[in-house]
Amino acid sequence: MATVDWFAAEAVAAPAPRRRAAAAPRTRKRVRKKSFRVTAGVIWISALALLLAGVVAVNVAVLRANVGVDNLDKQELQLQAENQALASQVSSADASIRIEQTARHFGLVPASASDTSYIDLSKK
Repeated sequence: MATVDWFAAEAVAAPAPRRRAAAAPRTRKRVRKKSFRVTAGVIWISALALLLAGVVAVNVAVLRANVGVDNLDKQELQLQAENQALASQVSSADASIRIEQTARHFGLVPASASDTSYIDLSKK
């Protein structure tokens, strides 16, 4: 394999020729077309922002619905307790001892067993 002497005169390249200076500046400006990539990027960013705003709106709606359900659960428990209290009052009012005491208060007395009779409705 041959060796190359990099510092030899033959190995050094000649300098590049100089370019001519521009005689007159260009009067026509270069018109740049709006890049499709920039426009598409703006559209994608806007679409993603809109989607994120939609997700936030859905989360807020779900949160409001959960608060409403929680309020309804509290109201249901309150009404159940109220119904139990009313059922207790009704059962105490229906008790036979209470009815008998109320009847005696109005001057009524229970009938004796000898004074009661039954009518047989099956005979005609």
